[in-house]
Amino acid sequence: MATILLIRHGENDYVKKRLLAGRLPEVHLNAAGRAQAAALAEKLASAPLKAVYSSPLERTVETAGPIARALNLEVILRPGLMEVDFGEWSGQKLKNLSRTKEWKIVQAAPSRMTFPEGESFLQAQQRVVTELESLARLHAPEDLFACVSHSDVIKLALAYFIGLPLDMFQRLHISPASISILQLGETGSRLLAMNYDPSMSFAQPEKPRKKS
Repeated sequence: MATILLIRHGENDYVKKRLLAGRLPEVHLNAAGRAQAAALAEKLASAPLKAVYSSPLERTVETAGPIARALNLEVILRPGLMEVDFGEWSGQKLKNLSRTKEWKIVQAAPSRMTFPEGESFLQAQQRVVTELESLARLHAPEDLFACVSHSDVIKLALAYFIGLPLDMFQRLHISPASISILQLGETGSRLLAMNYDPSMSFAQPEKPRKKS
């Protein structure tokens, strides 16, 4: 079974300001996002990756770039890994969108949601699933490769491959610059890890000083 690292792009100002970037152009990583991309590259520098694929949007390419360079690979653009087409919702504040009646559909019954002038969650899921299966067929069963994509796209893919109904995919969470690991083969799929943050650390409480 080919092993896929599903990597969400790093932080950008749209994430920080709670705006829905969608497929808008010129959405770049901010300073925190660039640091996250560098941390991913450092973490994966010794990984036996055969290829690094990316959504064509700037924020994903800027996340994939350091990883590819660390391994002397090229970033291969794949439109099938593109963000959900949110249509008229793109660029809007999530706070404002959450007040709409459609928001309840997005959260509770996403299988019924088609974004105005955009695509449906079902279309997006079918697109990314087809893409990942196509990429897996390009590789040998023992290969490891990376796909840098977007939160909802990764959640939709994982939901499909673990048999989670589309209407429950919002229960999954994918953080910026996180890694999820999926195995795909002719006989099925396996989820090995989800939403791993390479920068995660747990602060140790300070030990009380001994009185002299």
